[in-house]
Amino acid sequence: MQATTARPARPRASAEPHRSRADEVYEQLKRDVAEFKLVPGDRFTENEISERLGVSRTPVRQALFRLQQEGYVEVLFRSGWRVLPFDFEQFEQLYDLRMVLETTAVHRICTDDRRVDQALLAQLAAIWLVPASERSTDAVQVAQWDEAFHCALVQAAGNAEMARVHRDVTDRIRIIRRLDFTQQMRIDATYDEHAKILKAVQRKRADQAAMLLRAHIETSQAEVRKITLHQVHLARVGARGR
Repeated sequence: MQATTARPARPRASAEPHRSRADEVYEQLKRDVAEFKLVPGDRFTENEISERLGVSRTPVRQALFRLQQEGYVEVLFRSGWRVLPFDFEQFEQLYDLRMVLETTAVHRICTDDRRVDQALLAQLAAIWLVPASERSTDAVQVAQWDEAFHCALVQAAGNAEMARVHRDVTDRIRIIRRLDFTQQMRIDATYDEHAKILKAVQRKRADQAAMLLRAHIETSQAEVRKITLHQVHLARVGARGR
């Protein structure tokens, strides 16, 4: 299977829960942040969001209060809302937690076959263990596949609670990780590093897989420290051009 046609592994759900209009607005606004349609410092009103999404102000307000609790936006006295600046200290902490979860997961995959989801691992191999000529050069697609790669590794270990916590961490660092894929060299490095990790997992080399994964995450974490607001605005220009 080629990387341009493969589908990233997704967590399985037994039933789709009922989603309210406020839930839909919440998810859309989070996508707007992750896709650079809303960037740190942007100001907007509830009316503007209501008109753009074609909903009343009540679900918009509910969604914004939820995003405020999660640290995405803040309310401005008599002047609407503002997207908050990045909290780099929090990102550092989230990356540390991510590293613990993912290295623990690959150790379990390599040493305990009883609950490992081999189908998920096969899907990852179909995407990342391909010749260079078959690699995707679409930054958005590769960013989505990268996120799915790490989520699937944790999910494949067979611990549902660990996977749930990891998905929450992934959600909170999404915008930063997307910025990492605005450079072609980072796309190439991601393919190379993911392939090495998967090969170590396939060979049941737990320590090597964990070491490679740790180095991979640390590289991404180092790139986060270099991010500037200028890069965010450049990413928004690129997103508008797609």
